[in-house]
Amino acid sequence: MFGQAVCDELASSGSGSSGAGSTEDKAFALKPIPGSSVSPLLVFINPKSGGNQGLKLLQKFQWLLNPRQVFDLTQGGPEFGLKLYQKVERLQLLACGGDGTVGWILSTLDQLEFSPQPALAVIPLGTGNDLARALGWGGGYEDEPVSKLLLHVNAGEPVSLDRWCLDVEPNTSPSLPSKLSAESTEGEDVPGEPAPPLKVFNNYFSLGVDAQIALEFHEAREANPEKFSSRLRNKMFYGQVGGKDLLQRKWKNLSDMISVELDGKDMTARLKEIKCHALVFLNISSYAGGTRPWNSASGKQTLDDGYLEVLGLTTYQLPLLQAGGHGTCIAQCKRARIVTHKTIPMQVDGEACRVSPVVITIQRRNQAKLIAKRRSSQEQLYVPSEMIRAKQMKIGVKCLLMQDYELHQLDPDKLRSIGLSTLLSLSEILAVILGTEEHMSQFS
Repeated sequence: MFGQAVCDELASSGSGSSGAGSTEDKAFALKPIPGSSVSPLLVFINPKSGGNQGLKLLQKFQWLLNPRQVFDLTQGGPEFGLKLYQKVERLQLLACGGDGTVGWILSTLDQLEFSPQPALAVIPLGTGNDLARALGWGGGYEDEPVSKLLLHVNAGEPVSLDRWCLDVEPNTSPSLPSKLSAESTEGEDVPGEPAPPLKVFNNYFSLGVDAQIALEFHEAREANPEKFSSRLRNKMFYGQVGGKDLLQRKWKNLSDMISVELDGKDMTARLKEIKCHALVFLNISSYAGGTRPWNSASGKQTLDDGYLEVLGLTTYQLPLLQAGGHGTCIAQCKRARIVTHKTIPMQVDGEACRVSPVVITIQRRNQAKLIAKRRSSQEQLYVPSEMIRAKQMKIGVKCLLMQDYELHQLDPDKLRSIGLSTLLSLSEILAVILGTEEHMSQFS
């Protein structure tokens, strides 16, 4: 189960004088309660994700767990919490947010050089939630009891995920076919960024029409955030923009604007042959909100095999993905090199922007440890037997109503005075945490 962290305050041996007005620096060492089954859990929540679902989950986790184990990502990001628990063994993480939230936490773990790296589970609160889908956590949080979510995390299966880096250099001598140079169509020399928005991706990297749709969504949401308050509205916008691009056939000349090498082999001619409007480098099975564009007949796809699946999409294939269709499978590769000759929209794990002519090299960076949800046929929610069987041990507790806690949470003396004192065994405490009606009714 998830051990509650114990916080020991240690006075540091500062060398400054102790005169009037001076303050003594202090540090904190966090240690889990000893025990082979203890796995301290840190919860990172983006309260802005999923409408108001993120805020509700933040409050629920703060009530159920020690508040020092729950972190609001809008208050400085994940770095503070990860640093605080960096030396704690058997640490587990839970990210409540979209794919961007997961990438943020994984990148912070890289920066802090965590060793060993803690495993990360996901509660999907974003729009696409493709990584959560690939790990079995579903496409969105459906108000499942938090206590049950914790048991799913505890029973989850550890998996490894390849992470890929984008090395970007400017293309100082772009060249285009004369027919494109004379045309005033998509890809004209509009201002672009010097590089994609992220340098590392976990899900996929793409360029072309799908990145154009993601970019239009981002720009519309930035202009009118109140219109994008639900997952359904977001998907409706994607469908509207995708339908417009289907009629306009944007980026039909994409294959003339780029050249591609996969594991040292020039695949540019293949791109021109299939006349793709988008080029996708896929690391996981789920794409664009749950579709499966890679055809398994072209090769097995796994999270940790060190290969990217490369496929092309046309504006006709994009809507068919929602009906179970596939893209045009090009190859599986360990390394890729892309040269662009015009400003082209690109997206990295759903984050999109227009990028000026560049040379991009893709290669594997490292692997992350994640927690996949066990399938229902295999699912056995594990509760350590020593907790269930310890009926002879009684612990004094104070029982409070939720409304009393919310009203007086900043006044611990008041909470102690109004709390109902009782003795409970560990199994009874566990039953209360899991929401058993028989025990909860005693304190309502």
